[in-house]
Amino acid sequence: MAAYVWVSAQSLGPAAGPASPGSQPGREVPDDRCRPIHCPRHDPASLHRPRTTCACRFPGRVPRADEAYALDLRQFTTWCRTHSLALFGVRRADIEGFARALEARGRARATVTRRLSTIAGFYRYAVEEELLDHSPAAHVRRPRLDYESHATALDRNELGALLVAAGLGPPPEHALISRLALNGLRVSEATGADIEHLGLERGHRTLTITRKGGKVVTIPLAPRAARAIDLATGERCDGPVFLTADGRRLDRHGAGRIVRKVARRAGITKSVGPHTLRHAFITAALDAGVPLRDVQEAASHADPRTTMRYDRARGSLDRHATYIVAAYIAGAAR
Repeated sequence: MAAYVWVSAQSLGPAAGPASPGSQPGREVPDDRCRPIHCPRHDPASLHRPRTTCACRFPGRVPRADEAYALDLRQFTTWCRTHSLALFGVRRADIEGFARALEARGRARATVTRRLSTIAGFYRYAVEEELLDHSPAAHVRRPRLDYESHATALDRNELGALLVAAGLGPPPEHALISRLALNGLRVSEATGADIEHLGLERGHRTLTITRKGGKVVTIPLAPRAARAIDLATGERCDGPVFLTADGRRLDRHGAGRIVRKVARRAGITKSVGPHTLRHAFITAALDAGVPLRDVQEAASHADPRTTMRYDRARGSLDRHATYIVAAYIAGAAR
């Protein structure tokens, strides 16, 4: 994991209840990458006093991921407080009870799994720092995720209509939609791009971006996307590719508003967001016959099974390997 909201062992004071075996009360994390934080809505000091709280940031996570993992831990610590549980005194059954509570509130399986993963990483870090002898989350059962992707999908015609509608609008809107739909970028990757990262490599217009996990890659731009970016940036030579009306970098919320506006202009009534266009790019690539490995690389998926979830036609008998193998063997027999 790359970022946590760390709650030190001081949270196991009298107000927090007895410490679990192996914990070392009063010891703080010996890490110079920690910094004090304060959240008005979730004030850690209101959970158990006395308390020292800091955020440990590790390389390889984008700010959006930091926010998600911090939220996961805040919700877990709030749940522990509600049930009078010390953070370092919980047991495996308590963590599974937290998961059942999330399911009872209607949270998706993927959300429950992510929060359990965050909790497991938190306690694993505590074990590494010798604040606990063992992790209570080591063997927590996690929900089995659905293999099918249930995200809103756009077909080929809808994606084409969206690009046409974007092309009739302002250049920045066209550039953003092209980046999301023709490169399948995550919204943070698209909005985080800078003009100085545009380039030319062996005849290809390129853009260097920072992927999820901190990986820096250079991707090609389709001619349509390259022209749209040129019009959007104008005479500017540096700074963010996408700007708001007041000159600041466009954030994910602004990008979402642009995508929804263009979708309405295209006559699409589905609930569409930036990730919908990433989903549409992956699906269109698979439907067009692009090899799975190439689509996985373009989408920056660590596991090919993640990419396969987008393949709507993978159950088609027309694509079954038996026909290709039969033709291959028959060719050798002649």
